[in-house]
Amino acid sequence: MTFEELYKRVLRDKLKGKKEFEGVPKKKLDCLLHPERYPLVWKNEPCDCSDPKCVTACMFQALEVKDGKAELNPDNCVGCARCIEECERKNLTFSRDAVRAVEIIKEAGQSGKSVYALMAPAYIGQFGEGATPGKLRSALKGMGFTGMIEVAAFADILTLKESLEFTENVGQENGFQLTSCCCPIWISLIRKDFSKIVKHLPASVSPMIACGRIAKAIHEGCKTIFIGPCLAKKAEIREPDLVGDIDCVLTFEELKDMFEALSVDIPGMEEDENEHSAAAGRMYARTGGVSRAVKECVESILPGADLKPVCACGTMECKEMLQSILDGKADGNFFEGMACPGGCVGGPKRNIEMERATELVDDYTDEAKYRTPGENPYVLDLIQRLGFQTIEDFLENSSILAREPFAAV
Repeated sequence: MTFEELYKRVLRDKLKGKKEFEGVPKKKLDCLLHPERYPLVWKNEPCDCSDPKCVTACMFQALEVKDGKAELNPDNCVGCARCIEECERKNLTFSRDAVRAVEIIKEAGQSGKSVYALMAPAYIGQFGEGATPGKLRSALKGMGFTGMIEVAAFADILTLKESLEFTENVGQENGFQLTSCCCPIWISLIRKDFSKIVKHLPASVSPMIACGRIAKAIHEGCKTIFIGPCLAKKAEIREPDLVGDIDCVLTFEELKDMFEALSVDIPGMEEDENEHSAAAGRMYARTGGVSRAVKECVESILPGADLKPVCACGTMECKEMLQSILDGKADGNFFEGMACPGGCVGGPKRNIEMERATELVDDYTDEAKYRTPGENPYVLDLIQRLGFQTIEDFLENSSILAREPFAAV
């Protein structure tokens, strides 16, 4: 039995309520039940490659050759997944958290606590053309979640935060800003190889972390499970200053596995509409989306402001753009980088092709009732539930969106 087959068998049994798993190797079972105890990358079998390409593929030096075998240094792993892609024998796999998620949902239900599915902005169309946001929400509730929250709404809030910071930063001599929000690989790349400009990263959390923190502040004791196309988000929640904000990260692929194991017909579910996000936050799923959202927001705050965005997607493009900044050759003052081609819609654990995902995200953005964060009543309601009367008051006097300043590694 392959590891993939083993994982799906254990997941299916766990969803059925089984507590004993006969014939499953103890170590592999423990990896599935308690993924938080293990590194992000797992070996299916011992490594015996004479020329392990996984080692040279990792730009973060998370793998090295010891005694002729590739070994992982978990402290350096940021979840880029290049090693898995380059492993010729397909012997490497990534942390699977679906079995753990089932346990979190079950425990929350037994204790009377809430558990929320936090859906990344790229989720549109990932579970079938007929899987509307309302039907997906119904499907998740049927699985045991209390509700589904669109992380795009928290991207809305961070759009306004970055817009206000931009109006301050560009007023300085040679001022420019690096986007801080979405991509943990982008952040890691700057901290490791371009530390001279790390000070231009605002000390802000990602929309995922913002969503988790605010959900826990409003719903005391609740559990939060983020769902997206990104493997690196599993690494992000392990960062020391972010531990506890998100209880578990699932990929779109893992959630699809759960639906399939339960034979859930999402298009056949009832609509449970509850629109959360403005166009600004929905754009975050694609390359150029953050820049466009911030530009529109800046122009609404400060008409005539000169925000000149430069965008890159894919790690090589990101490195080239960052190098151009260091060399003084970059023609812009707002720099957005996403490690995946096309942005989050091109994430390694998406369920549909990047091109189609981009089309669907663009359509969903155009359908939004509100363009900017300041127009979004859901955002204002959240702010007031946290004890603030205006978004500006919240941004000035709350630390919930802040994290420790980024430093070189």
